[in-house]
Amino acid sequence: MSLIIKQHSKLTSQLVNWTLFILSLALIIITLYLIFINVPTDANLGISQRIFYIHVPIAWLGMISIVVVAIASALYLWTKNNKWDDLAYSTAEYGMMFATLIIVTGAVWAKPVWGVWWTWDSKLTTTLILWFIYASYLILRAYGPKGIQQARYAAIIALIGAIDAPIIYLATQWWRTAHPSYVVGPLESSGGLDPQMRTAFLVSMITFTVLYVFLLSNRYKIRRSETELDELYQEVLIIE
Repeated sequence: MSLIIKQHSKLTSQLVNWTLFILSLALIIITLYLIFINVPTDANLGISQRIFYIHVPIAWLGMISIVVVAIASALYLWTKNNKWDDLAYSTAEYGMMFATLIIVTGAVWAKPVWGVWWTWDSKLTTTLILWFIYASYLILRAYGPKGIQQARYAAIIALIGAIDAPIIYLATQWWRTAHPSYVVGPLESSGGLDPQMRTAFLVSMITFTVLYVFLLSNRYKIRRSETELDELYQEVLIIE
């Protein structure tokens, strides 16, 4: 009976995984069509504005990831269940990737619009801080003390990052910045986006979110296997 349940669980997991993969692929094709063929070219920013549909969803995932890392780290400290620590670690790896892409895509967009690749704009600076927070977290996990002490230090770093995430979003409102006013979200300015642009943006947000869930779920499974192997290795050492 136990074997049947395990096999059923494995098949269900594989079905969900393939569904996410196919859905991600279909959404990527639709998103690319909307971005490069369907939406109109912005009258002020020109063709460079199309990177907006990639840059903003990536920024959303980069910021939400550190919040997930902080919550998962706190749950691990509370429950001592390694699955939460594995989720935190896996999320931090993808968070680092997305934080890097935020800076890269932002620089690519800034060059034709501002004339420079980088400026110490408040939004850019707080995003760079987030990148260093991710880097600090992963360096600690790779080279820091092992066990519960490492998890405590990592949780503190993740909490700082979780505080930085809303600061990045609100930077445009709090400080003088070269970034335009909000066109999406709760602080959206009047007028907002053209209907076609809004549709493309929402589809792009869904696309990147589904892709993110697909990638993270697979990395989490691998991380769980690595943890189980480490635990088995420790048990063998104790027996010997």
